[in-house]
Amino acid sequence: MRVSLRDVAAHAGVSVKTVSNVVNDYQHVTPAMRARVQRSIDALGYRPNLAARHLRKGRTGIIALALPELGNPYFAELAAAVIDSAAAHDYTVLLDHTGGRREQELLVCRGFRARVIDGLILSPIELEAEDLGDRAENVPLVLLGEREYDLPYDHIAIDNVAAARAAVRHLIGLGRREVAFIGARRGRSEPAQLRVRGWREELTAAGLPSDAGLVAATDGWGHADGEAAMIRLLDSGRRPDAVFAYNDPMAIGAMRALHARGVRVPEDIAVAGFDDVVEGRFAAVSLTSVSPDKEAIGRLAVESVLARLGGRTPAPRRVRAGHRLAERESTLGRAGAFGAPGRDT
Repeated sequence: MRVSLRDVAAHAGVSVKTVSNVVNDYQHVTPAMRARVQRSIDALGYRPNLAARHLRKGRTGIIALALPELGNPYFAELAAAVIDSAAAHDYTVLLDHTGGRREQELLVCRGFRARVIDGLILSPIELEAEDLGDRAENVPLVLLGEREYDLPYDHIAIDNVAAARAAVRHLIGLGRREVAFIGARRGRSEPAQLRVRGWREELTAAGLPSDAGLVAATDGWGHADGEAAMIRLLDSGRRPDAVFAYNDPMAIGAMRALHARGVRVPEDIAVAGFDDVVEGRFAAVSLTSVSPDKEAIGRLAVESVLARLGGRTPAPRRVRAGHRLAERESTLGRAGAFGAPGRDT
């Protein structure tokens, strides 16, 4: 039989209203009374009816998270961070996969699920400012990623230029003098442009080459794209002594190509990636990678939605989450600590 508020109140010897105040974490409850009610909650195994609680507030208790690539390890880990943060606030997360396609992103942001969600967290790839500007839905929207919009929405991202510069600075500090970039996306892609910019700025500051011959453009950002791009670089006659890849899957693909050609990592060519996904930490040669604070991104996104629902933070926020460089074997060699935590940048 389900334990009710009334059962807890009778066990604690208090009113149902007092129990409700404790369960809903209202401030005006004395510590002694809160502890008394909590002991009864624990003793009886009471679990609040979250659906009823949300309905009383006119909400569904669901936040939608729309991501472009659920098969990408970064987005999978980011989704886990959002889900964990939402659960801490008694919210459920509904996942949408847009594939990075404009029509799907439009469908999501213009209220496809407006009746069943309280807020939307969206990582857009193809949407333009006008697509978001004429959005009629009043469901709070929080943006993730590097697309910049001059619009009244909260936006959570890391500083991609600074992060890319940190990775390239690390490679230069190890004595590498010809650093290639893999993953300059063909067509428009703001994240790729920002990371290429950081790569170029750091090389230029060090007086090192950053010409087009060191940039390998790709149509996608998967393992096969990284492998093919690395092969093209090797076949071009240009022999870099380091590679900075747009993301970890591409870096792992590049290391596969290097292994197949008998090129040693990092002795001949050092490799660094971006996103610090679990797969890279357990590659045959553990991968040095820029590590965005995914937990912070997930937490900040959920907190932004809830703040909007609560009528707080009327002005849109541009929030920069942190990042660090996790230095591992693909740049340091076997003497480097496996799975080393890296350093803040």
